[in-house]
Amino acid sequence: MAEGALEDTTPVIIKVGGSLAETGRLHGVLALIAKATRPVIVVPGGGQFADKVRNLQNALRFDDTSAHRLAILGMHQMAELFFTMEPRMAPADSIEGFARVLAAGQIPVWLPWRMCQDDKDIPADWTITSDGLAARLGERLGGLKVVLLKSVTAAPESSAQDLADEGVVDLAFPGIVERARVSWQVLGPGDDAVLARLVGAPHP
Repeated sequence: MAEGALEDTTPVIIKVGGSLAETGRLHGVLALIAKATRPVIVVPGGGQFADKVRNLQNALRFDDTSAHRLAILGMHQMAELFFTMEPRMAPADSIEGFARVLAAGQIPVWLPWRMCQDDKDIPADWTITSDGLAARLGERLGGLKVVLLKSVTAAPESSAQDLADEGVVDLAFPGIVERARVSWQVLGPGDDAVLARLVGAPHP
């Protein structure tokens, strides 16, 4: 899907990186998204919850498939924090759930376990994180644009593979966006005005 082809009435998927909680940007970004006039689906990053899984795996030596499943549940934990910060945000774990929450004038936050637990088109290991899962959601919803909110700035000319090589996005992300022809964008710390325009929210 070509960049800019989506209309303002088409939902956009916004992955809110868990690292924003550590850099102090999470409250401000969620408040901005909560003012959106365009339909938005939020994908929560795993943040420190996923990091805890990595630490436990190193200590207890369990397999990557189990770690993958636990990290997905870490995204659910992060979503719970989003709900406490912004009352307009509500849980959704299915395509029907997204439609229901959007119809109510709220912003769905994806709880990915239900849609991902048996998905054979994603790897069950650390090559995929919430970045790739957001891209996969975009694919499953018919090619919706995916925006990744990060704590680092990505060069505009960087390809998805460049960013994967640099560790900015996960290793699965480039393959998913390529096969699905999903348009995507990475926004860093200085891009809140861009985010505001994208979701139709007021910004100073």
